[in-house]
Amino acid sequence: MELIHTFFNWEILVESFPILLRGLGNTIMLGCAAIFFGCIGGLTLCLMRLYAPSWLRYLAIFYIDIFRALPILVVLILIYYALPLAGIRFTSFTSATIALSMVLAAFTAEVCRAGIENISKGQFEAASALGLSFWITMRKVILPQALKVVIPPLTSNCVSIYKDTSLASVVAMPDLLKQATDAQALMANPTPLIGAAIIYLAFLWPLVRLVSYLEERGKQQHSR
Repeated sequence: MELIHTFFNWEILVESFPILLRGLGNTIMLGCAAIFFGCIGGLTLCLMRLYAPSWLRYLAIFYIDIFRALPILVVLILIYYALPLAGIRFTSFTSATIALSMVLAAFTAEVCRAGIENISKGQFEAASALGLSFWITMRKVILPQALKVVIPPLTSNCVSIYKDTSLASVVAMPDLLKQATDAQALMANPTPLIGAAIIYLAFLWPLVRLVSYLEERGKQQHSR
């Protein structure tokens, strides 16, 4: 009973819940911003790697390899703590958004590349025979088909990015984990941290199940 009272104190949980909800709002905004910019950047990198002139292609490959290898925490610390030494300063929210977006873009580029390369070359040839330009071909022929292939891994990457938003607490951004940590210190009880874990689970578990559903659906469509 003492253990339960210490780690799951109902009164403290209720008292800290508004604080945790504010942190959840910041976490959701950070995740949405990172996913938006990361997906746009990833698709751009993918098209550069596949169709750009050779120097841009090698630049895209270099970027993708570097940011797939670097931990997000390292990128975040470099942006928030190192760039000010060069006179470039960002808020904690902006720093976290940039770091998460840069890493997500690298993974998104590889996912999109795999999806586009999965499309038969005959699709490009048929579009060319119809006189369609490259961009119209990509927008109306290739990308809609590739989207069916890339949705499951893209969704999985987005879930991972939402989990990685907790790293923003390192740069004092008031996300869910930071708010829970502050509440835990203020109330001298670990219950707010347990509350944050429950909120993360309630928010992310449906997304995890969605990824599994999309993967199974993709397998069924592929087997037909």
